Amino acid sequence: MTEPTPAAATPPAPALAIVILAAGKGTRMKSDVHKVLHPIAGRPMLLQLIGSAGELAPERTVVVAGHGRDQLERALGNTATIAVQDPQHGTGHAVQQAQGALAGFSGDVLILYGDVPFVRPQTMRAMLDRLHEADAPAVVVLGFEPADPLQYGRVLAHDDGRIVKMVEHKDATEAERACGLCNSGLMAVRSTELFALLARVGNANAQGEYYLTDIVNIANLDGRSCAVVVTDDADEVAGINSRAELAEAEGRWQQRRRAMAMADGATLIAPETVWFAWDTVLGRDVVVEPNVWFGPGVTVADHVTIHAFCHIAGARLAEGVEVGPFARLRPGAVLEEKSKIGNFVEMKAATLGKGAKANHLTYLGDAEVGAGANIGAGTITCNYDGYFKHKTIIGERAFIGSNSALIAPVKIGADAIVAAGSAVSRDVADGELRMVRAEQLIKPGWADRFHDAMKKKKAEKR
Repeated sequence: MTEPTPAAATPPAPALAIVILAAGKGTRMKSDVHKVLHPIAGRPMLLQLIGSAGELAPERTVVVAGHGRDQLERALGNTATIAVQDPQHGTGHAVQQAQGALAGFSGDVLILYGDVPFVRPQTMRAMLDRLHEADAPAVVVLGFEPADPLQYGRVLAHDDGRIVKMVEHKDATEAERACGLCNSGLMAVRSTELFALLARVGNANAQGEYYLTDIVNIANLDGRSCAVVVTDDADEVAGINSRAELAEAEGRWQQRRRAMAMADGATLIAPETVWFAWDTVLGRDVVVEPNVWFGPGVTVADHVTIHAFCHIAGARLAEGVEVGPFARLRPGAVLEEKSKIGNFVEMKAATLGKGAKANHLTYLGDAEVGAGANIGAGTITCNYDGYFKHKTIIGERAFIGSNSALIAPVKIGADAIVAAGSAVSRDVADGELRMVRAEQLIKPGWADRFHDAMKKKKAEKR
């Protein structure tokens, strides 16, 4: 009996390096903040892009910087190597600056732009896959077909995607400008070929710059083929160069995220008024009322109701929780199962235990509230002494009366009661009643005499 021939093993994917161009001055932003560090959905656009590229597990990531290098270094930390382009002589010159950072690297290089933050990982993967098809193109370009080609460079290609010519808008003829296939600027190239091609790029063009796109034309002259991959979503390659474009990009991102939330089983009463962060997680059967804002770091479990006009960041909401309206949850807020906070309640670095309630006008900071506890209206945890933060611990089923001040560090025991209007600065034992009030002073008739005197004085001034 003949043994079956074993299936050929799939060769491992080549190593990948990401080169992100971010050397532009971003003058149209009119900002002291580097253009690529302006946030969308609460995350700098450069980090949005690096996060997406990270799904392809790159071996190296290089950011080419110029203006604002110090800001980029602080934002990136150890997530990328910075190469400097100074002076700046075009996109081809910018990619050349990454050569040192890629020394010894052998694999694929994906060239991206820091102000084009929403390129999908599957689009990047499609470019890399095309690079390794049978015809082995020297360069793969990402193209797109916008409704209005504007000033974009053009990609002149055959129907099968083989590129005939790349041309910048300023250098294109009228016939070439009639082509609707535009160049996004994104490319995939093998590292063994990239810098040799770049070394041959000249600057005899309308801008006097070294265009990255010229490596395609050079490869074509060598008899090599180059290919274009066309995205089906022109928005993913839209650059962001001004505050208006930043707002438009935010709007597009939010619109997609709202649709995703509803498709995944959340109810948004007025979707256009709900604003998500890049990492917001919503469970099933979550109800979000109008005008709710999510900052980064929010996780919401199933069957949670968030009433109108709430501001939530860095918080974790367990199943069955109810929040708001007009509540603010700051980083470190944790609401355990079926707990509830109501209108004008603020929490920061605090945990509200299972079934516990803080229904009105309360501040809980640096606190632990036990299961089933009730926090009365106007209660505050006085957690800051002007120098340090201190913790308040409230036991299970404790009852805190309205308008109480809990002066941390302090512990309220299980089943204890703090009487309304108390300022508590010492621990309260389990099951104890604590009442901290000044003795009431009564002066019969004083108010009547005061009113008579003031009325008389007012009349004399007329």
